[in-house]
Amino acid sequence: MEIRDARIEDAEAACLVMRRSIAELCEADHKNDTTILERWLGNKTPEIFASWISQPGNSLLVAVEDNKILAVGSVTDAGQITLNYVSPDVRFRGISRALLRALEARALERGNTRCSLNSTETALRFYGSNGYEADGQPVGKFGTSSGYPMSKTLVTPTR
Repeated sequence: MEIRDARIEDAEAACLVMRRSIAELCEADHKNDTTILERWLGNKTPEIFASWISQPGNSLLVAVEDNKILAVGSVTDAGQITLNYVSPDVRFRGISRALLRALEARALERGNTRCSLNSTETALRFYGSNGYEADGQPVGKFGTSSGYPMSKTLVTPTR
Protein backbone atom coordinates (compact mmCIF):
# COMPACT_ATOMS: atom_id res chain seq x y z
CA MET A 1 0.00 0.00 0.00
CA GLU A 2 1.15 3.52 -0.83
CA ILE A 3 -0.08 6.81 0.61
CA ARG A 4 0.38 9.73 -1.75
CA ASP A 5 -1.00 13.12 -2.68
CA ALA A 6 -4.33 12.88 -4.49
CA ARG A 7 -4.50 13.59 -8.22
CA ILE A 8 -7.35 14.87 -10.37
CA GLU A 9 -7.70 11.44 -11.97
CA ASP A 10 -8.41 9.97 -8.48
CA ALA A 11 -11.57 12.04 -8.08
CA GLU A 12 -14.22 9.56 -9.17
CA ALA A 13 -12.81 6.55 -7.29
CA ALA A 14 -12.01 8.64 -4.19
CA CYS A 15 -15.56 10.00 -4.08
CA LEU A 16 -16.94 6.48 -4.32
CA VAL A 17 -14.79 5.45 -1.33
CA MET A 18 -15.96 8.43 0.73
CA ARG A 19 -19.62 7.96 -0.20
CA ARG A 20 -19.56 4.22 0.56
CA SER A 21 -17.70 4.78 3.83
CA ILE A 22 -20.32 7.27 4.99
CA ALA A 23 -23.34 5.30 3.80
CA GLU A 24 -22.15 1.85 4.89
CA LEU A 25 -19.92 2.45 7.92
CA CYS A 26 -21.37 5.55 9.60
CA GLU A 27 -24.88 4.32 10.30
CA ALA A 28 -24.48 5.17 14.00
CA ASP A 29 -24.21 8.81 12.88
CA HIS A 30 -26.74 9.15 10.04
CA LYS A 31 -29.16 6.47 11.30
CA ASN A 32 -30.20 5.90 7.66
CA ASP A 33 -31.91 9.29 7.62
CA THR A 34 -32.00 10.27 3.94
CA THR A 35 -31.91 14.00 4.71
CA ILE A 36 -28.72 13.64 6.77
CA LEU A 37 -27.16 11.36 4.15
CA GLU A 38 -27.95 13.78 1.33
CA ARG A 39 -26.35 16.66 3.25
CA TRP A 40 -23.28 14.61 4.21
CA LEU A 41 -22.77 13.20 0.72
CA GLY A 42 -23.59 16.48 -1.04
CA ASN A 43 -20.00 17.69 -1.32
CA LYS A 44 -18.49 14.28 -2.14
CA THR A 45 -18.43 14.88 -5.90
CA PRO A 46 -15.52 14.63 -8.37
CA GLU A 47 -15.73 18.38 -9.07
CA ILE A 48 -15.50 19.32 -5.40
CA PHE A 49 -12.80 16.70 -4.81
CA ALA A 50 -10.76 18.33 -7.59
CA SER A 51 -11.17 21.72 -5.90
CA TRP A 52 -9.85 20.27 -2.62
CA ILE A 53 -6.66 19.19 -4.41
CA SER A 54 -5.88 22.73 -5.51
CA GLN A 55 -7.14 24.44 -2.35
CA PRO A 56 -4.30 26.46 -0.79
CA GLY A 57 -3.32 25.23 2.65
CA ASN A 58 -4.87 21.78 2.17
CA SER A 59 -3.24 18.39 1.71
CA LEU A 60 -5.47 15.71 0.20
CA LEU A 61 -4.02 12.21 0.46
CA VAL A 62 -5.10 8.80 -0.81
CA ALA A 63 -4.11 5.28 0.19
CA VAL A 64 -3.63 3.17 -2.93
CA GLU A 65 -3.00 -0.52 -3.54
CA ASP A 66 -2.84 -2.12 -6.99
CA ASN A 67 -3.98 1.21 -8.51
CA LYS A 68 -7.15 1.13 -6.39
CA ILE A 69 -8.10 3.92 -3.95
CA LEU A 70 -8.61 2.41 -0.50
CA ALA A 71 -8.91 5.52 1.66
CA VAL A 72 -9.04 9.31 1.47
CA GLY A 73 -7.79 11.84 4.01
CA SER A 74 -7.18 15.55 4.25
CA VAL A 75 -5.35 17.88 6.61
CA THR A 76 -5.03 21.66 6.51
CA ASP A 77 -1.78 23.53 7.02
CA ALA A 78 -3.19 24.51 10.43
CA GLY A 79 -3.35 20.83 11.48
CA GLN A 80 -7.11 20.32 11.12
CA ILE A 81 -7.93 16.82 9.82
CA THR A 82 -11.02 17.31 7.69
CA LEU A 83 -11.37 13.90 6.00
CA ASN A 84 -10.45 10.33 6.89
CA TYR A 85 -12.57 7.76 5.08
CA VAL A 86 -11.81 4.12 4.31
CA SER A 87 -13.48 1.78 1.84
CA PRO A 88 -15.78 -0.71 3.59
CA ASP A 89 -13.99 -3.42 1.59
CA VAL A 90 -10.73 -2.89 3.52
CA ARG A 91 -11.93 -1.86 6.96
CA PHE A 92 -9.83 -3.20 9.88
CA ARG A 93 -6.69 -3.69 7.75
CA GLY A 94 -4.83 -0.78 9.36
CA ILE A 95 -5.28 1.51 6.37
CA SER A 96 -7.11 4.24 8.31
CA ARG A 97 -4.36 4.16 10.94
CA ALA A 98 -1.64 4.44 8.29
CA LEU A 99 -3.49 7.30 6.59
CA LEU A 100 -3.94 9.07 9.95
CA ARG A 101 -0.17 8.77 10.56
CA ALA A 102 0.49 10.28 7.11
CA LEU A 103 -1.91 13.16 7.84
CA GLU A 104 -0.19 13.80 11.17
CA ALA A 105 3.23 13.68 9.47
CA ARG A 106 2.05 16.25 6.92
CA ALA A 107 0.80 18.48 9.76
CA LEU A 108 4.22 18.21 11.42
CA GLU A 109 5.92 19.11 8.13
CA ARG A 110 3.75 22.25 8.06
CA GLY A 111 5.01 23.26 11.51
CA ASN A 112 2.10 22.06 13.67
CA THR A 113 2.54 20.58 17.12
CA ARG A 114 -1.11 19.56 17.36
CA CYS A 115 -3.78 18.00 15.15
CA SER A 116 -7.48 18.56 15.66
CA LEU A 117 -10.57 16.97 14.13
CA ASN A 118 -14.26 16.37 14.60
CA SER A 119 -14.92 12.67 15.04
CA THR A 120 -18.07 10.85 14.11
CA GLU A 121 -19.69 8.49 16.59
CA THR A 122 -18.41 5.68 14.37
CA ALA A 123 -14.75 6.77 14.58
CA LEU A 124 -14.68 7.96 18.19
CA ARG A 125 -13.03 4.83 19.57
CA PHE A 126 -10.57 4.71 16.65
CA TYR A 127 -9.33 8.24 17.33
CA GLY A 128 -9.18 7.64 21.08
CA SER A 129 -6.99 4.58 20.49
CA ASN A 130 -4.71 6.78 18.38
CA GLY A 131 -4.07 9.34 21.12
CA TYR A 132 -6.84 11.86 20.42
CA GLU A 133 -8.70 13.32 23.37
CA ALA A 134 -11.98 15.19 23.71
CA ASP A 135 -11.49 18.89 23.06
CA GLY A 136 -14.86 20.59 23.45
CA GLN A 137 -18.56 19.95 23.46
CA PRO A 138 -20.10 17.66 20.80
CA VAL A 139 -21.42 19.50 17.76
CA GLY A 140 -23.40 17.72 15.03
CA LYS A 141 -22.76 18.22 11.32
CA PHE A 142 -25.05 17.64 8.37
CA GLY A 143 -27.95 17.21 10.79
CA THR A 144 -26.33 14.46 12.87
CA SER A 145 -26.38 14.68 16.63
CA SER A 146 -22.80 13.43 16.85
CA GLY A 147 -19.61 15.33 16.16
CA TYR A 148 -16.86 15.17 18.73
CA PRO A 149 -14.05 17.76 18.72
CA MET A 150 -10.77 15.99 19.48
CA SER A 151 -7.09 16.89 19.40
CA LYS A 152 -3.70 15.32 19.85
CA THR A 153 -0.25 16.70 20.56
CA LEU A 154 2.12 15.61 17.80
CA VAL A 155 5.55 14.23 18.55
CA THR A 156 8.38 14.65 16.11
CA PRO A 157 9.79 11.19 15.29
CA THR A 158 13.32 10.55 16.51
CA ARG A 159 15.85 9.30 14.01
